[in-house]
Amino acid sequence: MRAPGKIVFAAIVLAGVASAGFAGCGASDQGGGTGTGGSASATAGTTGGAGTSGSAGSGGSAGSGQTTGSAGTTGGAGTTGIGGTGGASGAGGADTGGSAGPGGGGNGPAGRGGAGGTGGNGGTTGVGGRGGALGGGGTGGALGGAGRGGNAGAGTGGRGGTTGTGGAPSCAASTLTAGNSNRTIQIGTVSRTYILHVPTSYTGTKPVPLVIDFHALGGTGSQEQSSSGYQAIADREGFPILFPNGIDNAWNIGPCCTNARDVDDLGFAKGMVAAIVSQACIDTKRVYATGFSMGGGMSHFLACNAADIFAATAPSSFDLLVPDEEPCTPSRPISVLTYRGTADTTVPYAGGKGPSGKVTFLGAQGSFQRWASIDGCTAPTTTDGDCTYYKTCSAGVEVGLCVKQGGGHAPGDANVGWSFLSRFTLP
Repeated sequence: MRAPGKIVFAAIVLAGVASAGFAGCGASDQGGGTGTGGSASATAGTTGGAGTSGSAGSGGSAGSGQTTGSAGTTGGAGTTGIGGTGGASGAGGADTGGSAGPGGGGNGPAGRGGAGGTGGNGGTTGVGGRGGALGGGGTGGALGGAGRGGNAGAGTGGRGGTTGTGGAPSCAASTLTAGNSNRTIQIGTVSRTYILHVPTSYTGTKPVPLVIDFHALGGTGSQEQSSSGYQAIADREGFPILFPNGIDNAWNIGPCCTNARDVDDLGFAKGMVAAIVSQACIDTKRVYATGFSMGGGMSHFLACNAADIFAATAPSSFDLLVPDEEPCTPSRPISVLTYRGTADTTVPYAGGKGPSGKVTFLGAQGSFQRWASIDGCTAPTTTDGDCTYYKTCSAGVEVGLCVKQGGGHAPGDANVGWSFLSRFTLP
C-alpha cells in the first residue's frame, strides 16, 4: 500500500491486471327519501266509495350496459294501490358496471314507496354498479315509508394482467467509435481519467456487457490494458472495456492506500458506468469489475459497496480485509471469483498484515469463507481444476476461489474470469 507520500506496494505495480381492474367495488346503499302521504278522497257530507285499487306501477326496464333503468310508472290513485316495483338493475358493461335503474314510484299500501332499483353488477373487470334511486311515496293513504336504497353493485374484482416478458434493454444511439480514447469525468471537484477501449466488433445495435479493469498499486490504466488479457476478450466478444487511473496510482479501499483519504473511488466507478451507458448500447444488468493486486482489492470493494451496479466481480491477488478495516455489507448477494497464488508474499496467502503494516488481510481461504457467509452459501464446495466453488448460495449467485499452487503475486487467467463473470446478471 503506501506510506505517506510514498507507494509501498511496489511489488504490485506492474504485476498485471484485474481478472475481472382494480378490484370492482359496489357502491354503498343509499337510504330512500320519505314518501309523501296522499290526501283522503271524500265528498262533503257523503262517505266516498272505496276507491278502486290502483294498478301497480310497472318497474323500469333494466338498463343494458352502462344505461340506467327507466323509472317505474306511478300506479293510479287508489286506497290500496300496490307500489310499483323498482326498476331492475342495469347490467354491468364489459369494463364498467352499469348504473342501477331508479326505483319506480307507486301507490303502495299506506302510501309505501316503491323499492329502489338494485345496483348494477360490475362487468368482469368493471367497477360495481351504483345503487338504484329511492322509490317515491304512494299518493294514497298515510305517509309512505322511505323507499329502499338500491343494492350495491357487485362488481367482480379486476383480474390481474399476465406478467409481460421483459424485452431487451433499449439502446440510445451509440456515439462510440472503435479504438482507444482517453476520457475525463468530474467526480465532485476532482477530474478523473480512464481509457476507453471500443473493439471493432462492437456494433452499437444490441446491448452488450461492460467491464472495468483496475490496475495494481503504482500502476496505470495503460499498463493494465496491456497485461490483463481482458482487452482480447472484449475484442472477441464485442463489448467496451474501461481501464481507469487511480489517484496516487492507488485505490481508496480501506485504511490505505492513497495519501488523500477523501478520494471517492466508489463514485468514480459509478460515474464511469453512467458515462458509458449514456453513449453506448450497454446491457446495464451485465456490468462487471475485475482487477489485479490493489485493483483486485477495488473489485472486492465494489462487490461490497456497489452490488446494485455490478453483476459480479473477479479480483486477482487480493483478499478482503478484516471486517473492522473493510466492512462488507452488499445490498444483495453477489458472485465473486478470486484468483490467488500460494507463494504470494505481497498479499500473504495465509492472511495477516501486508508489507505496509497498514492493513490486515483475511487470507485467501478466510476471504473465500467470508464471501460464502455474506452470500448465504450452504452446500459443500465443488472443484473444477484449480478452482473451488460454492454453487448453492442465495439468489443463485456463486463464490469461487482459484488457487495456483506455488504461484506468486500474479494476475489470474482472464478467460477463466470471463467465463465466470459472463454467467451472472443483476436481478
